[in-house]
Amino acid sequence: MMKKIPYGHQYITDEDIQAIVEVLKSDFMTQGPKIAEFEQAFAKHVGAKYAVAVSNGTAALHISAMALGVRPGDNVIVTPLTFVASANCVRYCGGNVCFCDIDPDTFLMDLNKLEAMLAAKPKGYYKGVIPVDFAGYPIHADGLRQIADRYGLWIIEDACHAPGATFLDKNGKKQQAGSGVFTNLTVFSFHPVKHVATGEGGMITTNDPELQYKLRCYRSHGIAQDSSKLRENRGCWYYEMQELGFNYRITDFQCALGLSQLKRLDWSLECRQKIAEKYNCAFADYPQIKTPFVAKDVYHAYHLYVIEIEDRKGLIDYLRANNIFAQVHYEPVHLMPYYQDLGNKRGDLPVVEHYSQHCLSLPMFPTLTEKEQDYVITKVLEFIK
Repeated sequence: MMKKIPYGHQYITDEDIQAIVEVLKSDFMTQGPKIAEFEQAFAKHVGAKYAVAVSNGTAALHISAMALGVRPGDNVIVTPLTFVASANCVRYCGGNVCFCDIDPDTFLMDLNKLEAMLAAKPKGYYKGVIPVDFAGYPIHADGLRQIADRYGLWIIEDACHAPGATFLDKNGKKQQAGSGVFTNLTVFSFHPVKHVATGEGGMITTNDPELQYKLRCYRSHGIAQDSSKLRENRGCWYYEMQELGFNYRITDFQCALGLSQLKRLDWSLECRQKIAEKYNCAFADYPQIKTPFVAKDVYHAYHLYVIEIEDRKGLIDYLRANNIFAQVHYEPVHLMPYYQDLGNKRGDLPVVEHYSQHCLSLPMFPTLTEKEQDYVITKVLEFIK
């Protein structure tokens, strides 16, 4: 039998290890120069003016919600097809999470349903929206921005699956996830199975100087980072806590790893494209398998390769019996017990609920070998035949 094949896996090279070792031998393990270096390199890569590195993607979401002023009782619209952190960040601030169903093809927040939700309430009822670039498919943020502007909403784009993903805007210009052209803030994750790995880690990108300043304060206990913003200045040792913040700082050695990994992002994306193409070709003649939809104007980052199949449980059990550890992404957030206790119920969002009964993420990571992928394909086809 083939060795265990996970759905995702990190790739650490000798260059990555050496980058970490150099930092460990330096004068800084945290709050040193590698953090700014990583931020600047990441901002440049996605085309944003600013990037703020934090301890993980959840921290990025949390202080993004704080920076945009989420308060108790505020209503924020979130997609139900995501990891729970995308919704929880609103709850951390005391806000109410309102779920919008997904598009059955892209699996992204359905913008038509979003507009219907907004039109059904007085303007100002909803404060913001948090879409997710699910599996690596970027939302058309220009269309979302137009809707947000009509109803006075801010946008946090959860692009944790989608560094390097692009789409063509209405003018035919290529736009990259995280560029900040259409969104207020965009968040990324550097969990080991993501495109860029730092163990744990996250990044927020924006083009707004005031927001980036707030984020830097919130990630470090609410302490002012700019001497010009101090209420008084008693000397070079002096600092002020001006907001209630957190210790959401990332370390220098994590950022050294992130910098090294960032250099391979384009290579990772190319590998993922080839793997997706091979899956698509292998399953093209089998209508029992719904493969990912990708519009011609989209470059999919393929954090995940998600298929839909009628007997999902049967297939996942069969694959696991053959050492293929496919995964489910995700159980809908609105049906988690915590969110059901807040009033959500089965039947509220039929598209995502149908999807969640049929979805399966096949192995997708840059170092997946052809032999391993052939084995996965063989076992999937064995099952459906």
